Amino acid sequence: MAPKYSRVHLTALGYELGPQIGTSAELEARMAPVYAKLNLRPGQLEAWTGIVERRWWEPGARLSAGATAAARKALAKTSVQTADLGVLIYAGVCRENFEPATACAVADALGVRGGVSVYDLSNACLGVLNGMIEIANRIELGQIRAGLVVSCETAREINEIAIARLLNETRDGMRGEHAGPGMNQFSQVLATFTGGSGAAAVLLTDGSFAGAKGHRLCGAVSQVAPEHHRLCRWGLEPAQASAGGHQFAQYMATDSVAVLQHGVHLGQQTWPFFLAEMDWTPTQVDRVICHQVGSGHQDAILKALQVPKEKDYTTYRFLGNMGTAALPVTAAIAAERGVLKASQRVGFLGIGSGLTCLMMGLEW
Repeated sequence: MAPKYSRVHLTALGYELGPQIGTSAELEARMAPVYAKLNLRPGQLEAWTGIVERRWWEPGARLSAGATAAARKALAKTSVQTADLGVLIYAGVCRENFEPATACAVADALGVRGGVSVYDLSNACLGVLNGMIEIANRIELGQIRAGLVVSCETAREINEIAIARLLNETRDGMRGEHAGPGMNQFSQVLATFTGGSGAAAVLLTDGSFAGAKGHRLCGAVSQVAPEHHRLCRWGLEPAQASAGGHQFAQYMATDSVAVLQHGVHLGQQTWPFFLAEMDWTPTQVDRVICHQVGSGHQDAILKALQVPKEKDYTTYRFLGNMGTAALPVTAAIAAERGVLKASQRVGFLGIGSGLTCLMMGLEW
């Protein structure tokens, strides 16, 4: 897949961060019995991931509310009105219901009505980039003038579940019921503890609205390795039987080493296709914004692509991995701080569970 565009602009970015801060040190303190069982020292979580802290939403916060707040911030930067939107896509991994689409709640809150396509799109941490391509294709075909892709991710709940399970298993092990958690089991949930909470909105237009057009979207390429789809899984599993049937609980399990190894290899395969499609040389790429996972992933992918570290911009150290919101939020912050400058060639680079690699080129 390699769409190329001549009339699509990234006109505005908006974001909303969870108001509560959760530090890696606090997570470790809560897991003190687990750390003692595994002979782990405090500070190990930050050493492994490079993450000092991440954000949480307030308990009970609605995903659609976070996505709506980000959307309003994006729209407020432009002359685009909700009546101008032809598409509204919600692309988060986290959703409020199996049905209806979370996009419907966002559309209602924004006052979107009438002949607009409103739906959810899901592709692990690449959902927002995929949503951008969906909207860009419609703009390029002349079907719509503007479209909005939003997402909102929450990591608080899955962190709470993972910590509770590790503590329960440690207590059971101390009572002699079983051996308790081992390092292999801990490593399976390590990626869970990188998670952060945030919301993002990306407004794409054909550049025909009053005010600044924004940044030209040049094109995108994608490569997949679906044989690795079981390496990182987040979903529901039966928890226990009850009088009315089964109860279900969230689980997340990640083979972090294998995801890194195969993900970097997929990125290496995708990079030359991306450069060829954009007609750029490696030195012509001025800036890259990557999906935010942690220090190990950043170091490995930049080294594999031979991209100098100073061309990258990161937020994972203080925001963690916010899933689909991570890359657009990081791009928005980079733009606010003057890191992204006019006329720069910018690559949005994402690798998500599945495995899928998607690289997008923009002229800022």
